[in-house]
Amino acid sequence: MNDARLVNFLANTLALLAVLAMVASVIVWVAQRPYFSIAQVQIKPMGDETLDYVSAATVQATIAGRLVGNFFSINLNDARRVLESVPWVRNVRVRRVWPDTLLVEFEEQQPLALWNEDEMINTWGEAFRANQGELPDDVRLPAFFGPDDAERLVVQRYAELARWFAPLGLTVSEIHLSPRYAWSVRLSDGLMLNLGRDPAADVADPHGRAGAVPFARRIERFVQAWPVLASQVNRPVVSADLRYPDGFAVTLGSVSNSSSK
Repeated sequence: MNDARLVNFLANTLALLAVLAMVASVIVWVAQRPYFSIAQVQIKPMGDETLDYVSAATVQATIAGRLVGNFFSINLNDARRVLESVPWVRNVRVRRVWPDTLLVEFEEQQPLALWNEDEMINTWGEAFRANQGELPDDVRLPAFFGPDDAERLVVQRYAELARWFAPLGLTVSEIHLSPRYAWSVRLSDGLMLNLGRDPAADVADPHGRAGAVPFARRIERFVQAWPVLASQVNRPVVSADLRYPDGFAVTLGSVSNSSSK
């Protein structure tokens, strides 16, 4: 009797497995039908943003032949990595839309400045590559130069400098950060400032040099003195060296240069 029950159990189990295999085969067959192939990729901006640089044509050109699978089998993480390679894209969200669509939400790069000539820095302090020729004609980005991985520090200093010089009606057009973390800045009127090393950010000397004037203090001293200095000299100030402990030195241009302007 026990043997008969065992035989029945095995027979029922095998029958169930056969049915499950048939159902699985049908599911796989249906999932592979052309009806579920990815027929379109819809793009939209994240949140309330707009897409100024990313277009459907650019997306299609980038992903052509690189998305593998249909509605059921496509790996969304792999698809996201492919879509993040689209120029001007910072972040991507991807989801399926029944039965043959991928909906892609793009977060575009927001360019803040040029970086080391062949890259740009976004407003998050991240370097990225894109065609600078696609920038609007009326956009003039400042130029930043510095060591690799110093992008966030340069952006932070840029924000501080912009606040300091705004009351003077000046903006920052260039920032140069040397490998030894010495700063020089060109303002919108052409004035070049030598700010020296920044003790607070100097990775080679994180505690600052003995007797070094704090970075912000150098700038504050110059900004406070500049209106009086500019009103008293009859020649253009070409550059200013702010590294001195008790003041700063300026280099004056020629009178002929001043009168020719």
